[in-house]
Amino acid sequence: MTNSKTRRTFTKEFKLDVITQSEHCEKITELAADLGLRPELIYRWRSEFRADPQRSFPGNGVEKKTPDEEKIARLQRELADVKTQRDILKKAMGIFTNRPT
Repeated sequence: MTNSKTRRTFTKEFKLDVITQSEHCEKITELAADLGLRPELIYRWRSEFRADPQRSFPGNGVEKKTPDEEKIARLQRELADVKTQRDILKKAMGIFTNRPT
């Protein structure tokens, strides 16, 4: 038995339209019921938009990262690679220096 619910997706334009409607609406619950949405979803969209209007709702699963966050993530990946290489070299040095004569 599989319960295959498909996740609904909404366009950026739809979300912005809902946010605009919610600002002029007295009851978010009524607006949500009219649109077939949960009120919590509208509140979340509003808070995301208020936090950063320019970068809200990027779509297609793209994470919202600032250039600094991207740089930090890249440097963390590089650091992990360098640590792995260092550990391999340490093991190799241990093998070659501890040879019985």
